[in-house]
Amino acid sequence: MSAVVTDPRVQATIEAIGRYVQDELLPFEKQHGITWEGQPAKALLKQVWQRSAELGFYGLMLPVEQGGAGFSAEQMCQIKMFVAGSGAVLAQHVLGELSGPPRIGYLFKAATADQANRILKPICEAKLAVCFALTEEQAGSDAGAIQTRAVREGDHYVLNGRKRFISGAPYADVAIVLAVTDPTQGTRGISAFFVDMHDPGMRMVCDYVAMHGQASHGDLEMTDLKVPAANLIGVEGAGFKLGIGRINFNRLLHCATVIGFADLALRLSVERANKRNQFGRPIGQFQAIAHMLANMATDLQAARAMTLDAARRLDAGDPLRMEASMCKLFVTEAAFRVADQAVQVHGGTGLIRGNPVEWLFRMLRMMRILTGTSEILRNTVAKELLEGAGTQPTPKARAPAAKAVHVA
Repeated sequence: MSAVVTDPRVQATIEAIGRYVQDELLPFEKQHGITWEGQPAKALLKQVWQRSAELGFYGLMLPVEQGGAGFSAEQMCQIKMFVAGSGAVLAQHVLGELSGPPRIGYLFKAATADQANRILKPICEAKLAVCFALTEEQAGSDAGAIQTRAVREGDHYVLNGRKRFISGAPYADVAIVLAVTDPTQGTRGISAFFVDMHDPGMRMVCDYVAMHGQASHGDLEMTDLKVPAANLIGVEGAGFKLGIGRINFNRLLHCATVIGFADLALRLSVERANKRNQFGRPIGQFQAIAHMLANMATDLQAARAMTLDAARRLDAGDPLRMEASMCKLFVTEAAFRVADQAVQVHGGTGLIRGNPVEWLFRMLRMMRILTGTSEILRNTVAKELLEGAGTQPTPKARAPAAKAVHVA
């Protein structure tokens, strides 16, 4: 069911990652009893990060000048679809999506040389793990409503506030924290900081587990936390732009992960339909099941085509504000339909914790909220349509070869 890849460089990368997953990662998960539930110890995760870095996968999403592959958006989406659909519990850790380079690559342009050497490079080398702390109790979809404060006192800032639902927080060494430095300036008064998670005044609280069953989220409580002024990213007031400036592109890459998960759900369902016998024949021969599989494959193909088309447009230099929101909206809704039908195809076994499709159902339900709820995305699309009188700009002519983009 996976998309056909014709780019030889992408195909070679996919094959290399596939060998790593089959020969090393899946056996590693089995050896350490890593399942879809819970959260492996940081020491185990670090082994995966460092091994992936050794093989050149961890920083794959970075530009060439930062040690990455310099892949275009379309190429990166194809690779991410494969990785997410590989069937490995720790698939997202292979590319460092929850702890490493994809979270900080774009900051090299804003960071000082000292910050790059002290913080960014160690993250790219899997020596440090990072999380991005924007969301708060009253600042989810309304990201500009954050209340965390940062007050300058001499050669440091004092931060107070609480960040909520921060992915990767339980195993992070560094947090990129957005805080208000000038409350009179709205979003222009928000600044970004590199914060040491081990400093006094920082407390990571992980007293809940999201519905996907993995303890990979936590809250950050900052009480009179002193952060060196040298850890300010860029200049005061640039934090909000840094934080959401790449949101449209990140949503597109997020879609690739979602498609990978949905593709795995479909493959598992086809396998189940061929092997599960009822009334003397495989259940896939019953029209009700066959039609479910057909619907799943159709939704998945539409989601994949939509995402790759948007990626090609991005590579050609087109803006993606409306298209990225459309993709995130359609892909997550379609993927959840796939997951829902996958559970139905599996019957009772699809309801049991430990079955991959049961986990995929919960995970893909979460995806309709993460990085932009379906409701907010519909608002964005509608606003673009109304303000643009329902028209779209003519796509730019595509270059013969897609240019590499800074996908981190």
